Amino acid sequence: MIASQPLVLPAYAEEVVRGLTLRRKCLPCKLFYDKAGSALFEEITQLPEYYLTRTELEILEEYSREIIQTAGAPVSVVELGAGTATKTRTLLRAVAQRQLRVKYFPVDISSSALGEAQARVRREFPGALIRPTVADFADGFGFLRQIAGRKLVLYLGSSIGNFDPPDAVAMLRRVRGQLSAGDALLLGTDMVKAAELLTPAYHDAQGVTAEFNKNILRRINRELGANFDLNWFRHIAEWNPDASRMEIYLESTRSHSVTLPMVGTVVRFACGERIHTENSYKYRMEMIERILCASAFTLDRSWFDQRGWFGLHLARV
Repeated sequence: MIASQPLVLPAYAEEVVRGLTLRRKCLPCKLFYDKAGSALFEEITQLPEYYLTRTELEILEEYSREIIQTAGAPVSVVELGAGTATKTRTLLRAVAQRQLRVKYFPVDISSSALGEAQARVRREFPGALIRPTVADFADGFGFLRQIAGRKLVLYLGSSIGNFDPPDAVAMLRRVRGQLSAGDALLLGTDMVKAAELLTPAYHDAQGVTAEFNKNILRRINRELGANFDLNWFRHIAEWNPDASRMEIYLESTRSHSVTLPMVGTVVRFACGERIHTENSYKYRMEMIERILCASAFTLDRSWFDQRGWFGLHLARV
């Protein structure tokens, strides 16, 4: 008789069970980024309502040379949450003008996005040293110690906004702990603005953001054998001015139960009950200064677009 193989659950299974059995249900936003989710996010960045990527790219196109001059060269560029490196090439062009070889270390939870990032950067910089790393930041930043020489760590796209402020500080402190004198951080932040601009960026007319949000359930169905009916949930995006953040939910449109057989769990939903899937904090300068100071970084300089919608901040070790 052939022994059956033990069931190997995804590493996130425990987080899913814990989040769905809380009184206020939640799921970790890192689950957005499987292959389908990464492709949907790339589509989101092209939407007319989603100003973030275009605005950050405007800043990079105008100030990349100044940013790299301020950071100092030569450096190895390490990008946390690199995605497909769409914007990063602008900064790498400025690096290429100041040193003999571009050294680029993209880091992301999505291997498919990293594959595209590597191919994209390789096409433009054939002689570049490119070493992708698949990593979940919850596992730490030890990989930074393995990169020799001075480093410029990029954390763009306002990804820091997905963390509650204490968690943002804890995350940046872990990054800081792996860096040395001479290293620097370039942090992207979305700034506070009117709800009329913010809300459509997270709830677009074409429904791409809704598909992106629901894809988290599709992934749990596929990888944990769950039976979520995606038609029984609707996408919610709300601006919370008191907390200075966009809040993203999936709201049940009826009372029903969902079974997760691989983890032996049944989850009951009331009509109108929500799963919290993401926060996106919007910043004022005092908030940025506070989290950088608490993380043991020193803010050196900031760059903004002409409307002041988005900021890039160079902080030193």
